[in-house]
Amino acid sequence: MNRYSLLIILLLIVTHTARGQGRDDGSLYSRYGIGELTSFASSQAQALGGASTGLSSDGYMNFSNPATWSRQTLVRLAVGAQFDRLQARDAVGRSEQLLRGNFNALQVGIPLLPGKLGLGLSYEPYSRSHFKVTATGTLEQDLLYEINHEGSGGIHRARIGLGFQLNSWASVGASADILFGIIEEGRRTTFSNTDFLETNLTTTTRMAGLAPSAGIALSFDGTNYKIVVGAGATVAATLHGTQTHTLGQNLDLDTLGTSMDGNIKLPYRISGGMSFRYQNRWLFSAEVEHEPWSTASSTLLFPAFEPDKLRDRFRYSAGIELIPEATSIQAGYLSRTAYRLGFYRDNLYVSPVENQEIFVTAMTGGLGLPTLFSGTRLDLSFEIGTRGTTSANLIRDRFIGVSATLNVGERWFIKRKLG
Repeated sequence: MNRYSLLIILLLIVTHTARGQGRDDGSLYSRYGIGELTSFASSQAQALGGASTGLSSDGYMNFSNPATWSRQTLVRLAVGAQFDRLQARDAVGRSEQLLRGNFNALQVGIPLLPGKLGLGLSYEPYSRSHFKVTATGTLEQDLLYEINHEGSGGIHRARIGLGFQLNSWASVGASADILFGIIEEGRRTTFSNTDFLETNLTTTTRMAGLAPSAGIALSFDGTNYKIVVGAGATVAATLHGTQTHTLGQNLDLDTLGTSMDGNIKLPYRISGGMSFRYQNRWLFSAEVEHEPWSTASSTLLFPAFEPDKLRDRFRYSAGIELIPEATSIQAGYLSRTAYRLGFYRDNLYVSPVENQEIFVTAMTGGLGLPTLFSGTRLDLSFEIGTRGTTSANLIRDRFIGVSATLNVGERWFIKRKLG
């Protein structure tokens, strides 16, 4: 157990350092609404385009469907980090390069009754708001000014739940998901004449709420194949928040008026998917996800969080995996490596321009590398895609992301037998 604890601690240190060194900016689209939505079911699913609702695997926890937690036989821990390189370009050809590092997720799975009842816990980002936009202009008497719009923060999700196997082919699960976080947006104005003081206007929103989830998984086993069909749902949630406005010169900020309390109503989420495994070598997974964001609302102020700019979200994803010699421990290293490829297409739930859809299209892939420790893999994944358009005075993002996740599996709670 000590060697695994050491690996986890080291990777957590690396993750925290990467996050601290990453620049506090990213896609301009993360400015709108409650930020850029994100999810992480598992490192395996991430490389398969995120198609995970019907994905069941002995080597990974699947945090998009709690019903799959029931079949655990090993205690599992997973932690990872992701690094993104982004190029943003506007309609006239101006571009900017951005680089950031982010924490992916910390996941724990415990088989309370191996193969029957499983416990899942996780801590992961739900949305991110990281951006920086600069605008310049001239006032009277050729006074130059610069306005920097900056944002940081986001919402995190902490989950705890159970998966229970009803019989040999059906399992169900549910989890309590707590959403909480802070989003801060600032506007900093500087002038070319030092007689004018720099001013900072900052809006800080703190919010929290409960969003329970549930899922079901049906498994059909054949001689050389296994088919899993799954469905999941997260109920509509209400986040209770407090919003504070501050104004000041340089770093000295004073609160403007009293804080405002309000609610942010988030839509429900439903997903359906299936996976097909053949001879323990080939795996195919596909998923469709839907969120009716047109029903969302907020009494607190967020950019573009308005009925005519909210969009119902649909996400389509699929992926394929090959492990040439999955069941042979005598095979060579490359034959026991998992090779993955996938894609997804998504539309953003909020658009800064009325009647304008913002699409995200990406290809994913990666490797699942065996380690010296049975039940443990190091997963390397990549993502290449585009977000947005240069029409309607918008921005097109081209992004490349790479991630590393350590998945640890070990038998706990087994009494030693004295011979």
